[in-house]
Amino acid sequence: MSELPVSDKYSPSQQPSVSLFGYELIRDDLISELLGKDEPEILYWAGKKLARKYPLYSIEEIIAFFHEADWGILSVKEEKRKELCLSLTGELVSNRLKKDKNSTFQLEAGFLAQQIEWQKKVVAEAFEHPNKRSNITQFTIKWDSHDPV
Repeated sequence: MSELPVSDKYSPSQQPSVSLFGYELIRDDLISELLGKDEPEILYWAGKKLARKYPLYSIEEIIAFFHEADWGILSVKEEKRKELCLSLTGELVSNRLKKDKNSTFQLEAGFLAQQIEWQKKVVAEAFEHPNKRSNITQFTIKWDSHDPV
């Protein structure tokens, strides 16, 4: 990745490079049909696998990756000693939450868990908290410093 700060690389006004229909067709219809009732668990582990393929070394790189992948606008809400709270917003996130009450963001959660696990060098787990009223998804990533990888 380049050394430009994230704010210099992307502006919130940039439009997604993927059509909304194409994204929803694959993410919400096809994948859901293929994975069935095991979709959330499989997507979580798939997110971890993607993170291993694309290792990132800072929260700024994770934010940039989310933008480049058109997963939405990721922002840090709060960081504690053993917990990180993030928020995911954007048109694709909002549309997914409005369209399907069962939308999951487990792919993103798994990706975040693995990235934080590498960065902190401890086992980490991520939890999603979709908020359909405000059309955002919150993530809580927790780790135990006594559980190294």
